[in-house]
Amino acid sequence: MSTAGDSAAAFRELHHRPGAPLLLPNAWDHASAAALAAAGFPAVGTTSLGVAAAAGLPDGAGRTRAETLRLARRIGGGSFLLSVDVEGGFSDDPAEVADLAAELAEAGAVGVNLEDGRADGGLTPPRLHAAKISAVKSAVPRLFVNARTDTHWLGGGRGAETASRLAAYRDAGADGVFVPGLTDPAAIAAAVDATALPLNVLAAPDGPSLTRLAGLGVRRVSLGSLLFRLALGAAVDTAVGLRANGVLPPAPAVPGYAEVQALASPGD
Repeated sequence: MSTAGDSAAAFRELHHRPGAPLLLPNAWDHASAAALAAAGFPAVGTTSLGVAAAAGLPDGAGRTRAETLRLARRIGGGSFLLSVDVEGGFSDDPAEVADLAAELAEAGAVGVNLEDGRADGGLTPPRLHAAKISAVKSAVPRLFVNARTDTHWLGGGRGAETASRLAAYRDAGADGVFVPGLTDPAAIAAAVDATALPLNVLAAPDGPSLTRLAGLGVRRVSLGSLLFRLALGAAVDTAVGLRANGVLPPAPAVPGYAEVQALASPGD
């Protein structure tokens, strides 16, 4: 049985495979995480929107600490490597963010995604976000900290500020950096050049292919809330289609009852 250190090292290694970015799908509950792992994904992230929406709470408002920790305790330490989206750490006190990181690591998480975007549309001051990163790394050195900056997501693509924040987060001890909202190949290449750390981008329908992203130097590609939103859309479309037409509309491959039942944790 692998140790926590072995799992952390394995997750880190997935970010350093030449020409092969880590494709990290994002789950929102036990079933979605288990299904993705069963499909052959060695690592799975969580989506803060999915976790929040499933609990009837807003995303990015710092209100889902308990739900995030509960899910990590449910799915951490299993057959796949787990990275947890913790919004901004649910606190502006670096010590409290570090305490959460320690609890997540104890639950079996090998990574966290820590963002500097705020619910009001602003950005956390870079020194404060760097302090959170430093506190997490001091508390749990093995935990992979993916430091996310929302300069493009919320700020309209401020390239100079992006580079400055990536440097500050690297200096604070981050293991990787994440710039959601990047879809232009030139902007992605500029972000890769701005840091020595593995760059994470968000997969987008109008963005480059995985092969193109690999060629640009991207080391991690995540799906964010997309899978959760697709699942919601498919569920509603199916119900509305049946109501409107009296028959079930064509649907993509749907797992059977027994297949989903088999995703339950051993012993449950």
